[in-house]
Amino acid sequence: MTIILFLIGIPAVLAVIFPFLHNQRIRGYVVYTGAGIVMLTTVVFIAQWIGNGAETMMLYPSTEFVDHLMTVGDLFLMCLIVYLSIKYGKILPILLSVGQTALVLYIEFTTELPEAPHMTVDWLTILMCLIIAFIGGFICIYTVGYMKGYHRHHEDVQDRQPFFFSMLFLFLAAMFGLVLSQNLIWMYFFWEVTSVISFLMIGYTRSDEAVSNSFMALWMNLLGGCGFAVAIAWMAKMGGSVQLLDVVAAGAQLPLFCLSLAGLTKSAQLPFSSWLVGAMVAPTPSSALLHSATMVKAGVYLLIRISPALEGNLTGIIVSSIGGLTFIMASMMAIAQNDGKKVLAFSTISNLGLIVGCAGIGVEETVWGAVFLMIFHSVSKSMLFQSVGAAENTLGSRDIEDMHGLIIKVPKLAYIMGIGIAGMYLAPFGMLISKWVALRAFVDSGNFVLVLFIAYGSATTMFYWTKWLAKLISYHVPRESVQDVTRKDEYISMFFHAVVMILLCLLLPLIAKWLVNPIVKVLFGNSKDVLSMSVLATMAIMLVSVFIVPAVMFFVSRASRRELVPIYMNGINEGDNRFFTNSFGEKEHLYLSNWYLRFEFGRRHLRIPSILIAAAVLVLGFCLVIGGVNI
Repeated sequence: MTIILFLIGIPAVLAVIFPFLHNQRIRGYVVYTGAGIVMLTTVVFIAQWIGNGAETMMLYPSTEFVDHLMTVGDLFLMCLIVYLSIKYGKILPILLSVGQTALVLYIEFTTELPEAPHMTVDWLTILMCLIIAFIGGFICIYTVGYMKGYHRHHEDVQDRQPFFFSMLFLFLAAMFGLVLSQNLIWMYFFWEVTSVISFLMIGYTRSDEAVSNSFMALWMNLLGGCGFAVAIAWMAKMGGSVQLLDVVAAGAQLPLFCLSLAGLTKSAQLPFSSWLVGAMVAPTPSSALLHSATMVKAGVYLLIRISPALEGNLTGIIVSSIGGLTFIMASMMAIAQNDGKKVLAFSTISNLGLIVGCAGIGVEETVWGAVFLMIFHSVSKSMLFQSVGAAENTLGSRDIEDMHGLIIKVPKLAYIMGIGIAGMYLAPFGMLISKWVALRAFVDSGNFVLVLFIAYGSATTMFYWTKWLAKLISYHVPRESVQDVTRKDEYISMFFHAVVMILLCLLLPLIAKWLVNPIVKVLFGNSKDVLSMSVLATMAIMLVSVFIVPAVMFFVSRASRRELVPIYMNGINEGDNRFFTNSFGEKEHLYLSNWYLRFEFGRRHLRIPSILIAAAVLVLGFCLVIGGVNI
């Protein structure tokens, strides 16, 4: 399928063009056109594949020229990392980059490998291409308007928008290449490209904090790259193949553990979660694209790919344990956050932990739930990051407390944010369908530790989302009028995400039948109807769950038009429900705030213990794998 070349090549060519587009209007038109072409190409690609029978396709067995280009690319990435690390006085990224690049090149030049397909197309690939093209494409469209407001509020930050857009589209090209690759050496190349792009985008502002956080993200992802390189070396020397399918078929613990390590670092699981929280210093589009919608999905994508080989063995136990621990600990730490982007960062880590836990169990039911969680998380979290970014440009703050009564001040943003929050913890994303399936599978497997993780993690998840949602719909007298500065292209992207979110909920049975079940069949060779409810019953539940939050928000916004009645404030109300005179005749200010439980769940109390526990699990697991222990 030659169209695959266009799928990767079009965004790559656009990435080369953007550094030369300094006119803002022209650059915007190129972004709209480029994103549209990427989406259209993806639709044509999928239509061609379905028209050819929707069967798994193995492509490009002979690619000597491209192999040489990737070798040059590996060397270029290594040199770039070495140069920037020397410039900023960082040693660890140099050691990791040089070490893994040398190992991969050594294997390429010293090992004769049989001719085999380098790319594959199946239902899981199709799903990832849809996420990359449409979620990623609309984030690029959102970025056009957002960056104008961003630099208006951050005048001290150098305007490097041509570079920023170049990285966005280059990232889309790398993600297409990654999910289409079957050859581990090809996948490794695209894997490293995403790591370097993430590093460059996190450091966009070039502040001391941004530089420090970008290098933390780099070395943690390079650590996963080292795992990838070791897996390639072991498979080439011991297995005689560097095909991902052969890794799953062989079931050897060392390459599985090393690939799982790569997946854990990329998906920001403990003890590597700090890089994603630190990435929040970057402009919001990079958070939406790299760290919630697509890049972190590369990690869980890899784990889902190898999940059939993880069932019941040591590596699977390690992966599921790390995922479960991350789910509950990150969810607890999210409770103590009042910065909207930090709440989204910790909730991203938490929800990815649940997906990782499902993949680690490696049975049909948990993988079914993991795929559904990945779909809904991609849409909801991208929409939430965008709405928080728009709220920050409008309110001048992304503090949840400053979003008090947003339904009155900026109704459109509040609606979008409310739908995103509902999609994160109401049906079907959370407690009704996907978590229910995972919970049932964990019980069936006898893994009661993960059952407790899901039960308590779900409770803490509901706690911080409910606090935020309640802030949005609070009915009060606004302290000051707010002018919505959100631009049309930003709203176009957010409205698209909101509509897709609602449609995903309403069409869940059809998505299960026509997309998720075929993915499970591709991975396990057979598929059963995991969703045991009838279609009509499921649809009814979806309808109630989807529309209850928007309905409440609608009635609150309608009520805001009525005349306010002063409330009792333990004194004489001054007439605005914000100030009152107490019994001593003194003027008091009434301030309402959420309860953040910082002493109980603050990051300073939970971060170090959770990192130590997760690191101990990984080190112990690695020692057992090296020792050849079988479970």
